[in-house]
Amino acid sequence: MRLLIVGAGGVGTAAVRIAARRTFFEHCVVADYSLDRAQAAVSSVASVDGARFSAVQLDASSSGAVAELCTSLRITHVLNAVDPRFVMPIFDGAFAAGVDYLDMAMSLSRPHPTRPYELTGVKLGDEQFAAADAWAAAGRLALCGIGVEPGLSDVFARYAADHLFAEVHDIGVRDGSDLVVEGYDFAPSFSIWTTIEECLNPPVVYEKDRGWFVTRPFSEPEIFDFPAGIGPVECVNVEHEEVLLIPRWVDARRVTFKYGLGNEFIEVLKTIHKLGLDATAKVRVGDVEVSPRDVVAACLPDPATLGDRMHGKTCAGTYVTGLGRDGRPRATYLYHVVDNAWSMREYGSQAVVWQTAINPVVALELLAAGAWSGRGVLGPEALPAKPFLDLLTEYGSPWGIQEK
Repeated sequence: MRLLIVGAGGVGTAAVRIAARRTFFEHCVVADYSLDRAQAAVSSVASVDGARFSAVQLDASSSGAVAELCTSLRITHVLNAVDPRFVMPIFDGAFAAGVDYLDMAMSLSRPHPTRPYELTGVKLGDEQFAAADAWAAAGRLALCGIGVEPGLSDVFARYAADHLFAEVHDIGVRDGSDLVVEGYDFAPSFSIWTTIEECLNPPVVYEKDRGWFVTRPFSEPEIFDFPAGIGPVECVNVEHEEVLLIPRWVDARRVTFKYGLGNEFIEVLKTIHKLGLDATAKVRVGDVEVSPRDVVAACLPDPATLGDRMHGKTCAGTYVTGLGRDGRPRATYLYHVVDNAWSMREYGSQAVVWQTAINPVVALELLAAGAWSGRGVLGPEALPAKPFLDLLTEYGSPWGIQEK
């Protein structure tokens, strides 16, 4: 296996640091628009296994450049570790080069142009699923949404359906933390560009008798009690890929995604929207044109640099209700917790980006071993869950089950 990791930000660099401790691949090329950043990611593992890594410059907005790089370097698998704006050119470039593809976020949605809170528009992943037949015919795999959420949360849904439940009713992905960042009044622990996209778009909910439908941002607040000492956090509906992925392969009556944002974070996002600072279309400011959302991102600290100021834990998990194998009602939360102090000490990466990055590396190792395989455009829940969870534990990052 010869890997190409596109993106050397927080998640891409964490993936490099995790992969450097494994032996399943022959070589890994790290590509970024900034060659310096790609080289820094490679340098961070020089003392572990620098010989198997190299750095190159790449414009991820060009599918042709992606395809050319894959061909010239004999790449077999592409891991997309940049923000969702670049999903389609990297996805298309990998297909053109005849290589397998993985990402942690799917192609962007576009709300309904006139009734955004009543009708679905272009949904997350629609552009990729439109190419599913072509990928299958070519004998190639695009494994989409294999981060933590989506990703591990989808694996949990598959595991619950296969091993814990006789009948699944509701699947609710719930994400919360008690992370704090010293020295900042407002400092998101993940890409603010992506956070704005998923939090301000109309959230999608799935119900078996209705299909996919939309609600308003931050709707259906609930208090969810997270494990590992995190405790109760208010969670609200947010647009996310799991709702579009899980129902394709797991039979459930209802699927939701709710994120523990906190009231202050929600109010900041509402203000950003009210001022039009969430817009991606460029506006003229003096002699330059700039995207308002890019300005917001540029004014905030890079999440990858916040690890030494962060304290606390982050929890990702999937809450499943239905009938257990014994036919009795069951409510179970399958979860994965990462302590920032541990991830910084062990890998030099903050908890949120590390928790995202470990899952595609586990998936790549399963593909290399043949424990996972497939053709077409698939989500993680299309594949057996147990090999993934066993290997995740082997990586030194165990998961848990809590009965509710």
